[in-house]
Amino acid sequence: MAIVGTSLALVDCDNSNFDMLMNGPPGAGKSMLASRLPSILPPLSPRELLEVSMVHSVAGRLADGALTDRRPFRAPHHSASMAALVGGGLQAKPGEVSLAHHGVLFLDELPEFQAQALDALRQPMETGDVLISRANHRAVYPARFQLVAAMNPCRCGKATEPGYACRRQPNERCMAQYQTRISGPMLDRIDIVIDVPAVTASDLLLPAASEGSAEVAARVADARRAQTRRFEALGLGHVTTNAACPAPVLDQIARPDSAGMSLLRDAADAMRLTARGYHRVLKVARTLADLDGEAKVGRIHLAEALSYRSRIDQVAQAA
Repeated sequence: MAIVGTSLALVDCDNSNFDMLMNGPPGAGKSMLASRLPSILPPLSPRELLEVSMVHSVAGRLADGALTDRRPFRAPHHSASMAALVGGGLQAKPGEVSLAHHGVLFLDELPEFQAQALDALRQPMETGDVLISRANHRAVYPARFQLVAAMNPCRCGKATEPGYACRRQPNERCMAQYQTRISGPMLDRIDIVIDVPAVTASDLLLPAASEGSAEVAARVADARRAQTRRFEALGLGHVTTNAACPAPVLDQIARPDSAGMSLLRDAADAMRLTARGYHRVLKVARTLADLDGEAKVGRIHLAEALSYRSRIDQVAQAA
């Protein structure tokens, strides 16, 4: 069943807070998959809970002082303004990126968001915080969120369906015009792009996956603990996931074996990877190795990480 393969990619994404884009037709289950992410994320640590509570308190969203160790899940509408996403207003209140701190920011119908609002996400995606400057206020809020986005292949959503012909123009042009709304620098900050195919009636008749949310959550928690121990041994106690690993440390913890290095070298030239793209591939590959319980990053891990990256290039080329 197509949704199972997509779910495995979600586990890879969730394990280290990688930013992900799901591309598929309406009704394929993109929103449903995103809504399931909090169920497999580990609970907030005491330090994370304090940070999240402080942000929500400043924003006036801490109802009756209630605290929960469940990670935030924010899903703003695509009509949200730049101020609503990154923060602002007369009192420089936190926006959705800060309300999603240590949690998930889900952007459905990604190309429908204002281009200016999407580009404003680039800085917090890179640094983990956001600076809001107003005439009488200047504030820095934490914004270390996991971006999970979803989009249709084109405006009508049917361009990839067999036998479908767009009434306005060729399917390829329809897709290109729609996907060009997402800038190249924004796409370069996405770690994983997956295609979510339409779910057919025969798919629905297949037996349910044997691994439930509890089992997946346990596997993710084990891999995260391994990452935390690795960074603590390196004197980087403030780093808890591979996604947050500083670039200079990557060569030490994610250096592939000889076969993997050969594949990575060839792929970097063929795909014209940027420095950011190169490092993101290594981080994803390191995470895949962690999920397999492997100490060394192998060719198979790099091949899968590169397959996610190649889809980013396909979206960029379509645009």
